Amino acid sequence: MWLIALYTLSRFRPGRRLLLTCTLLVIVVKVLPYPLEAAELRTRLANLVWLEDALGAPIAAAALGRAVALRCELAERLRELTEGRSREDRLLAEQVLATERTQLAREMHDVVAHQVSLISLQAGALRVSAGDFAVREAADTIRTLSVRTLEELRHMVGVLRAAGGRTLDPRPQPRLSDLPRLIAESALDVDADMAYEGCAPCPEGVERAAFRIVQEALTNVRKHAPGAKVWIQLRCAEGGLRVEIRNAAAAPGAAALDLPSGGHGLVGLSERVHLLGGFFSAGTGDAGGFRVSATIPIPSTTPEDAPRVPDASRTPDTEPPN
Repeated sequence: MWLIALYTLSRFRPGRRLLLTCTLLVIVVKVLPYPLEAAELRTRLANLVWLEDALGAPIAAAALGRAVALRCELAERLRELTEGRSREDRLLAEQVLATERTQLAREMHDVVAHQVSLISLQAGALRVSAGDFAVREAADTIRTLSVRTLEELRHMVGVLRAAGGRTLDPRPQPRLSDLPRLIAESALDVDADMAYEGCAPCPEGVERAAFRIVQEALTNVRKHAPGAKVWIQLRCAEGGLRVEIRNAAAAPGAAALDLPSGGHGLVGLSERVHLLGGFFSAGTGDAGGFRVSATIPIPSTTPEDAPRVPDASRTPDTEPPN
């Protein structure tokens, strides 16, 4: 009992004076006989084994308690140093990332915004000087798309410049209700079957991902398969939204647009879908066509996030290529 009490005191009360006093008190109590008799005391002091036990046991208990306490203190200091180093590394990484984000935002603004602004100005000049109605209409479309691109660019620059990649810009992001406008502006032969009314309420991230998939697929058709027929299908999968875009081979005699392509669009779509916990696939189809499909899970959300059904949805009148 005495040894346990001495060990506990040494373990949890690091005061040296108190520990030394209690250790000496335990040694004295173990050495002095009760009742106090000189003969018994001499007998005990003459017994070296007993004296070693009386002195060594309290000292060992106190030393063991202090060793355990010091070990715990060292472990706590090591943990604090590790956390401090991790925090410093994280802050350094965030600082480097913020610098790179700022540099990227500056380059996007200085280069891309300048070029798109020139496109918009040239389209406006073409509209004023052109006498053909079709040319003026095409110039209007180019100018509208250029202005919209500048708005998207300003939004992305704001995101990049904001701390932590966040922005206070309340500008709404594209949703499924914007797909009819996207399809109409694509100037492609598209059959759209967007029957997803039975899906659970879609959060904004799911709708935005589906919109970007369709947008990238239509862009790739214009670049690599001009004049090709396109089939767009949105369906309710098991607990998710399935998006599929197919296109036939390029029209005979149609030349592919000479536009730069680094293959980053499909990679970005795959990353976006996988971050949402979905599945993405893209590859060539039969007869020289191409197929892009994705299944995006829909988590449980509130009714306010329900998808808005586009007015221009219709059932395809032609079967997609197998």
